[in-house]
Amino acid sequence: MKTAKTYEIEGRVQGVGFRPFVFKIACKYLLKGFVYNRSMGVYAEVEGEEEEIKKFEHELQNDPPPLARIDKIIVNSAPLKNFTDFKILKSEISPFKNTLISPDMSLCDECLEEMRDKNNRRFNYPLINCTNCGPRYSIIKTVPYDRINTSMSVFEMCEECRAEYEDPRNRRYHAQPISCPKCGPKITFVDLENGVKTDIEALEKLAEAIKSGKIAALKGMGGFHIICDAQNSATVKLLREKKRRPSKPFAILMSSIEMAKKYCDITSFEKKALLSRESPIVLVRKREDCTLSSDIAPHTDKLGIFLSYTGLLVRIAELLDRPLIATSANISGEPIITDGKELENKLKDIISSYVDFDREIINFSDDSVVQFTDKGMPIFLRLSRGIAPNSFLPRQNSSKKILSLGAHQKSSIAIYDGKNVILSPYIGDLDSVSSVEAYEKVIENFKRFYDFRPELLVCDIHPNYASSMWARRQNLPIVSVQHHYAHILAVMFEHGIDEEVLGIAWDGTGLGDDRSVWGGEFFVCDMKSYRRVFTFAPFKLLGGEKSVKNIKRIAFSILYGHKNQEGVAKYLDSFSKDERYLLEQSYEKDINASLCHSVGRLFDATAAIILGLENTTYDGESGLMLEALYDKNIKERYEIVINEKREIEYANWFIGMLQDEPRVAASKFINTLSALIVHIVRKQGKKRKVVFGGGVFQNRTLVEKTVELLEGERVEFFFARTISSNDSSIALGQMAYVLNIL
Repeated sequence: MKTAKTYEIEGRVQGVGFRPFVFKIACKYLLKGFVYNRSMGVYAEVEGEEEEIKKFEHELQNDPPPLARIDKIIVNSAPLKNFTDFKILKSEISPFKNTLISPDMSLCDECLEEMRDKNNRRFNYPLINCTNCGPRYSIIKTVPYDRINTSMSVFEMCEECRAEYEDPRNRRYHAQPISCPKCGPKITFVDLENGVKTDIEALEKLAEAIKSGKIAALKGMGGFHIICDAQNSATVKLLREKKRRPSKPFAILMSSIEMAKKYCDITSFEKKALLSRESPIVLVRKREDCTLSSDIAPHTDKLGIFLSYTGLLVRIAELLDRPLIATSANISGEPIITDGKELENKLKDIISSYVDFDREIINFSDDSVVQFTDKGMPIFLRLSRGIAPNSFLPRQNSSKKILSLGAHQKSSIAIYDGKNVILSPYIGDLDSVSSVEAYEKVIENFKRFYDFRPELLVCDIHPNYASSMWARRQNLPIVSVQHHYAHILAVMFEHGIDEEVLGIAWDGTGLGDDRSVWGGEFFVCDMKSYRRVFTFAPFKLLGGEKSVKNIKRIAFSILYGHKNQEGVAKYLDSFSKDERYLLEQSYEKDINASLCHSVGRLFDATAAIILGLENTTYDGESGLMLEALYDKNIKERYEIVINEKREIEYANWFIGMLQDEPRVAASKFINTLSALIVHIVRKQGKKRKVVFGGGVFQNRTLVEKTVELLEGERVEFFFARTISSNDSSIALGQMAYVLNIL
């Protein structure tokens, strides 16, 4: 029997080939009607035989295009209109903008095959793309995602490209960045040493510069990469000196999974991620016989590697056929550079040449970074290209348009448009003027994408965070949310938990309700309120923020009150006379000595004591060094002591470390933290779900050990899985709170 139905499809369904997909399956089942884009997603009306419509519906729901994500399909019966064919209609013009913007995606296999085909008109064309791959977020100005609303609007399509663009059966139907060597953006090589600029054999010239030991730059999807030979130790050392980056690991571009396996031990989970459409940087273990420069990732047994995800990266990797350092082109602490002129102004003392193209990057994004536990649980360190912006359908709704502003480090923002919560890509730390400008630009861009005008702002309780100060300048109502509570809320929101839980929030910093620095917190909380049930005993941050970098101060502070214990006096004597005097004065007289409960800082103190590390140069450095020392065969731990104030006492751990060899001390420290979690879970009666948040839970070894112990406790527990546990998810937790209290 002939029937008719309408379909309202919501989710990530624009810019991903969804209308051609609907067209193809409608034609496959001999259905008539139409499909078009509209503000809420995609709308389709079909009519035909009832059995064929059932098949259409099954394929629509279960086999969408690779980049699509269906959040909701509303199906209704409709009167027959006796359509004679099936058409793709023009996008609906609407004052409302609710369409989700897709992340940039890695080069698909079909485009890669065409790029390598000498008989194809896009042979060796490195800006090749189609509906299933290529730039999205980085080129869009506003929705709907039409070419006129992207940085491709200035490039007029040639006849061949337009024919593909207008053919519903073609893979490039309405692929907005479609181009070819004839009509697309031009690639240019710039030699800063000789003042040469040319578009002839640009990538070949860049490859020659890198081969000769030079440091160069290459424009990527969301910004420039700094690139050099990863096997040239002298060049790697030079890059560290010029970039003033003494020890933070560099990412490595591998031309293939086979090349990666020559230098790294890669699990099946890691391989799958490396080959995925998202193509993130994946942290993997170095092989014992790894021959890459030890200066790439000093003091750790891991490497951050990724495979080529654009045609430009494919070409340069093939031309050089060796592992390449490919790190973000920026000044330390600033956002990734997206413009050639800015690159020259800021990095002319680092790079000798670069390759650019004249398609503007509207929205910057860094590479996403992930690692996996031994059981395959993802731990995201950064959510950006390929993954973000990311959207969520909240259980609670509000009539207000809401903007949550995140934290200060690893910042991101989130908006609520009346329907979706949309989390921005990672922005960065807000410690410099340019970083704050980039942060403000992301806010303005998200406003423009969705014609979004916030009616309510949500920020951290810390009054001096750049995000909080921005909020106060807007003359809008503000809700402030405690930092560590927001960590737990983000993970609860991700997993759809709205009951009371035991929340464990461990990180490096964050203002507490008592104005001390929190970061070792145990909460009993739900989506509307929390109470602190346990914490770590406070120590004094001697010199305030100086202790965060000069981590020997933390060890001094913890041990100073126990100077009569064995080994402590000797350790304190290792400080110079002047330094010790200053620290003693700070400790005794509480001069610039705020109280701190942070587990992240305890990792720093451990590295200071057992490794003699005086200063850290990047966030998480101590944790990586301790992980490299961890021995799973060591089962011992330090004693767990909880005082009458429900504070965890740990001075005895550090006194013990003075006697233990580094490998033993590092293993016992991590074992103790995991055992402590189980101890607190038991004290709480195991009646609540356990939710983990905060950057400390990016430590793979700690997570693995904790999971191992909790699996024997018959308790449900939840870590961040699709979001990051660090501060880049604070905005999501802030949004979860305000949606639940309105």
